[in-house]
Amino acid sequence: MSLAQDLADQLAEDTFKAMEATGDDRFFMEVAKVIGASSTTLEEAYLTSVRVRLAERRARQFIQDRLDGRGEAPGSY
Repeated sequence: MSLAQDLADQLAEDTFKAMEATGDDRFFMEVAKVIGASSTTLEEAYLTSVRVRLAERRARQFIQDRLDGRGEAPGSY
């Protein structure tokens, strides 16, 4: 990984910890604004890391819901 990716990944990890502690699920957007004011390269890497984590969490929840008999298949609304 590049330095920017390494830093972005750690920032995303720390942000998710703060989001869990505060219950603010949009906090990552505020962090992105702070980063973007100084480095758009780091901001993009950070947002990518955040999106990957969010997608992974949603996928895990979908799997768990399906196993528990809840939730519908995507596109079956």
